[in-house]
Amino acid sequence: MNHSFSDLTPDLVLDLTEQALGRRCANHCRPLNSYINRVYEVQTDEREAFIIKVYRPGRWSRDALQDEHDFMLELQADDIPVIAPLSDPTGNTLIESEGLFYAVYPRKGGRVCDEPSSEQWQQLGRLIARTHQVGAKHMPRDRITMHPEISTTQQLEDILQSGCVSTDLRTAYEDIVQHMIGETAPLFDDVAMQRIHADCHAQNLIDRRDGTFYIIDFDDLAIGPPVQDLWMLLPGRIQDARSELDAFLDGYETFLEFDYASLRLIEALRAMRYVHYTAWCARQAADGGFARLAPDWGSHNFWRQEVHEMEKQLMEIQDAQETPW
Repeated sequence: MNHSFSDLTPDLVLDLTEQALGRRCANHCRPLNSYINRVYEVQTDEREAFIIKVYRPGRWSRDALQDEHDFMLELQADDIPVIAPLSDPTGNTLIESEGLFYAVYPRKGGRVCDEPSSEQWQQLGRLIARTHQVGAKHMPRDRITMHPEISTTQQLEDILQSGCVSTDLRTAYEDIVQHMIGETAPLFDDVAMQRIHADCHAQNLIDRRDGTFYIIDFDDLAIGPPVQDLWMLLPGRIQDARSELDAFLDGYETFLEFDYASLRLIEALRAMRYVHYTAWCARQAADGGFARLAPDWGSHNFWRQEVHEMEKQLMEIQDAQETPW
């Protein structure tokens, strides 16, 4: 009999944690915000705090989940600040119990750094470069490739099959996304692709009190261009964030040479992110997770705005190709 993901009880969460740690837990089980998985803070009888992450069934294969853990463990082994999962008594970090996969992590406090200083931008550049050094060592087993003709095409298909697109705007939305795919796919020719974090934004970096940044949440680990782990950190488009970009790259090139030509991919990657996020919302709606979505998500006005935003983004993509980097 499988555990029910949608009806996880505190008792079950504590039982799973005890199974992983081989230690008794106190009656402390606090749910934390998570859009996809179920995440809880728990404590042992010695008042040591841990985080247990229960993966949503059906979203990732076993190999894909192991890819996430392997990358974090490799980074940890190279002294790169990540919060890697702990091993259970049998030596496994990815634990299965009656149909559910889960992992337990040490709890580490910190805060989001919304406005990094120039020195911190350099620090972030060094951190991401070291992450990419490890990421380039080998490919994952079962992770998506961030390419317009691969990931974006699949996401568009998922959106159209979800039935959530307004009937009278379905063709317009499909046409504009297909147009974007056709425009951007050639930009990825001869671009180096490797393991990357792929969801590297400020909320996934913890600024520790000792001045160290930790990278968290490797759920969206992918094969993609390294520049993907740069643009989402910037406070705006390149023309509005030149000083932050320069400081980041100054730090990055302490460890790795940066491919400046790949800056032309940023607006294409932003357009791909639009489709990625819309596909994510469509999955949430299909799972009944409307509370996680904007109130007007899926309305006629929403889809009309999506078409309009993609049209505007296509112009940004074209302008980016004419900009000397």
